[in-house]
Amino acid sequence: MTKFCVLISAFSFLTIFFSCGQSYREKEQISRAQRIEMARADSAALKIATVPTMDCLPIFLAIEDSAFIRAGIDVRVRRCNAQLDGDTLIAGGHVEGIVTDLFRAERLQRQGIPLQYVAATNAYWLLVANKKSRVNEIKQLSDKMIAMTRFSATDYLADLAIDSAKPKNDVFRIQINDVHTRLKMLLNNEMDAMLLPEPQATTATLYKNPVLMDSRLKDIRPGVIAFRVSSLKSKERRKQLNVFVRVYNQMCDSLNQRGVKAYSSVITKYTGADARTVAALPSFHYQHATSPRQRDISIARRWKK
Repeated sequence: MTKFCVLISAFSFLTIFFSCGQSYREKEQISRAQRIEMARADSAALKIATVPTMDCLPIFLAIEDSAFIRAGIDVRVRRCNAQLDGDTLIAGGHVEGIVTDLFRAERLQRQGIPLQYVAATNAYWLLVANKKSRVNEIKQLSDKMIAMTRFSATDYLADLAIDSAKPKNDVFRIQINDVHTRLKMLLNNEMDAMLLPEPQATTATLYKNPVLMDSRLKDIRPGVIAFRVSSLKSKERRKQLNVFVRVYNQMCDSLNQRGVKAYSSVITKYTGADARTVAALPSFHYQHATSPRQRDISIARRWKK
């Protein structure tokens, strides 16, 4: 009887052991199959590199509202805190589209990456000074530091500001690509001035930092959504793009009708703006997907560094 019990116990142990081993292998196979399927789905999806700024809001809203899914397409965002990261993604073929500015887009094209400009955006930038730097006008930036991103709209706007005011001494341009880091440096008194998009510009002004220049007053509209031409060769990709534009336009209508503050949770989730910043945001108008003005494209093409 004792031997029988021992044999039963041993048999049970081996059964459990091999069953567990088989279950593990099955899980590994399932996991591998799932990974393959996930990679396939991601490859087929329309992928767009975004930054945590208000010009991306129609895309963020469509994602949160499942509007793209209801329209029959899978759109995925690759969230970047710096335009440079988006450039890297589209240059490497990891995304089909990018939310950027014409200065960076034209530079990408000069580097051999043809782009199709699908929509001009409402992006703008404020040149904001650190309230402790005692700078209240641009000419006072002499011997001061400005944070910006090279080869971008902020680089161009820094040129525009400095050339117009002609400070007595040099103004030092410091490349800070990550927009969140840039804002923190202002709030921590580590930088004299910087160019900021929204909603980061609103956060800066809430802390009583003076505005030296508003890009909207310079009649320059460089914000753009661009897609890599080579990624739009297939019929399926072109169909995705057409649906993307249709849904994008619907989101623009919703934002214009209800106002951006009605979507405070979306703004906070995707830009990191706190409730105080969202409450203080100005009004925004989102236009349907329309090509950028030729004037803005020409300015970006002529400006080379």
